[in-house]
Amino acid sequence: MATQRVSQKAAQFTESVIREMTRLATLHRAVNLAQGFPNFPAPELLKEAACRAIRADINQYAVTWGSPRLRESIALKYSRHYQFEVDAEREITVACGATECMIASLLALVDPGEQVLILEPFYENYGPDAIISGATPVFFPLRAEQGWALDWNRLESLLEAQSRSHRIRALILNTPHNPSGKVFTKEELERLAGLAQTHDFFVITDEIYEHIVYDGCRHHLIGGFPGMRDRTVTISGLSKTFSVTGWRIGYIVAPPDLTSAIRKMHDFLTVGAAAPLQEAGAQALRINEHYYQQLAADYRERRDFLCSALADLGFGVFQPSGAYYVMVDISALTELDDVSFVRHLIEHCGVAAVPGSSFYRRPEDGRRYIRFAFCKTRDLLEEAVARLRGL
Repeated sequence: MATQRVSQKAAQFTESVIREMTRLATLHRAVNLAQGFPNFPAPELLKEAACRAIRADINQYAVTWGSPRLRESIALKYSRHYQFEVDAEREITVACGATECMIASLLALVDPGEQVLILEPFYENYGPDAIISGATPVFFPLRAEQGWALDWNRLESLLEAQSRSHRIRALILNTPHNPSGKVFTKEELERLAGLAQTHDFFVITDEIYEHIVYDGCRHHLIGGFPGMRDRTVTISGLSKTFSVTGWRIGYIVAPPDLTSAIRKMHDFLTVGAAAPLQEAGAQALRINEHYYQQLAADYRERRDFLCSALADLGFGVFQPSGAYYVMVDISALTELDDVSFVRHLIEHCGVAAVPGSSFYRRPEDGRRYIRFAFCKTRDLLEEAVARLRGL
């Protein structure tokens, strides 16, 4: 009998569909509205700080869990923006992007045989992260037609059934949400906080789009809600706020006992994030409030342009309240499934998107959706719309 050549874990998931779409976009010279990276420069302040750090020969390992200056800046940011006091020495870990933050947190908190609750549609890393950590992902749907709302009665029934076996260990909460653009309200977070305490599970929050919200929406830290500080792991980073997705500087805020475990996992995963870029991040996080306001305003203008254009072209648009993606329904335009339709867009229209099925456990649940990213300059968005008019 032939020996199995790959692990059972690796056999349970595929490569990234999002990054596959980027490769296809490059091959066909398509406008890439698939992968969520900006095509415009990072702030000069950030770039100059990185250059100064390199010229100052900050080239060796930083402290494994983050340079002191960066951790102090992170703590200051949480105090200034959220009135949430964090101990920079005992409650902050810097890692290689929010991606590593998530897997390090799951490895530190979850044991094999336990379950991780994931809201769907979901960012494609979450399921594999749960599997890599030895857990079983349990998926729970957000209802698209009702503004990506939760069915609270159904959720409470699920948690009640699972609590009898004490198997749900953590909920992964992404707000603002990728791919839907949902921003969870204060009332929704309060209710989730109550469920976390009643059923005794952790909440691991991916808040990488925290400063990109629209229409009067506000981002709230669930970790700051009563009773949640000791059971919340908060993840964010520089990537989306400062348009440096390739720098890979993420950070984790958690209570000291969880931080200690997370730091061990981080240490043996990557040792540490790039030292000179950490120094640049320390300065960037002290930027004035106007920067964040302008960031959201600029993205709102891009959102409004693309959503309006897509609606005019016949897509069913779910206008986002946060992040920089828009999910659309393709039912009125084609009988093709999402994967075939996206390939058609790339090969024949020269515009790349992401098939909706990649955000669902059961591909059929996402067959009528695709996702566009609007973290691009206006001229590139206009070019994409012009190409789509040939659809």
